[in-house]
Amino acid sequence: MPDRLMLLDTASLYFRAFFGVPESIRSPDGTPVNAVRGLLEMIARLITEYGATHLVACWDEDWRPGWRVDLIPSYKAHRVAQAVVGAPDVEVVPEALVVQVPMIRRVLGLAGIAVVGAAGHEADDVIGTYASDAGLPVDVVTGDRDLFQVVDDARHVRVIYTARGMRNLEAVTDAVVVAKYGVMPGQYADFAALRGDASDGLPGVAGIGEKTAASLLLSYGTLDGLLAAAADPDSGLSAPVRARLAASASYLTVAPAVVNVVRDLPLPTLDDAGARLRPVAEDSRTELERLASQWNLSGPMKRLLDALDLRP
Repeated sequence: MPDRLMLLDTASLYFRAFFGVPESIRSPDGTPVNAVRGLLEMIARLITEYGATHLVACWDEDWRPGWRVDLIPSYKAHRVAQAVVGAPDVEVVPEALVVQVPMIRRVLGLAGIAVVGAAGHEADDVIGTYASDAGLPVDVVTGDRDLFQVVDDARHVRVIYTARGMRNLEAVTDAVVVAKYGVMPGQYADFAALRGDASDGLPGVAGIGEKTAASLLLSYGTLDGLLAAAADPDSGLSAPVRARLAASASYLTVAPAVVNVVRDLPLPTLDDAGARLRPVAEDSRTELERLASQWNLSGPMKRLLDALDLRP
């Protein structure tokens, strides 16, 4: 089996599992386990269907990094349950999901699945770093279109997009991004900065939607190229667009640093992280089977263990 790395946008997946599997799925003591169940099913299917030999569950050590908020205060502000001085803000998360996150971490650890985060950064930044320098084909699994910016056919990086559900997974390549948005993946971050994204609290440039943003990037290549044209009276850029860009000048100065994923974090190597998938060791398997019985997860746990048993 040729080596292939899978990078999970873990929070994206366990949120999807939580809302996609009935909350009535509980352990005998009444603890909700729907997110754990759904995530186990996802991982078992994904590594089998896409032939992953290496897997990293990328983790949000800080889901709303202060350095991004300092640049754009509205960044994810609508998702803050409690602001915390000197620590990551508390995100709005259903209590029934909160109690399952430690369970997810425990299962991943026992299954030998690498979990990697980076202080002061989101899972997207971990994904961006590994995807940029993996040295092997990469599948990024996410429901977040922001990660379309890491797609790169030349380096065999694609996104397995979950937004339409696990029954309708979409392998996103260069051609798919172009067909959806009219820009190359390398232009996607600039496109998102111009268009804005209400789900992340990014205002964008008033009066510039998806079609206009794509058209401008088709003409000028990058946001820097567009801003250079706006500063050049002989560039041929229309007066209305110049005015809109000028009105958003302060936003456009900082937006790229917020929207672009970080690609140079000092992360452990794949070997050091333990990313290679292997059958679960006997003692860990026994504990996972015990937890599966305790948490009413015997079926999903067996499917995960069976999938891992197929790894070399």
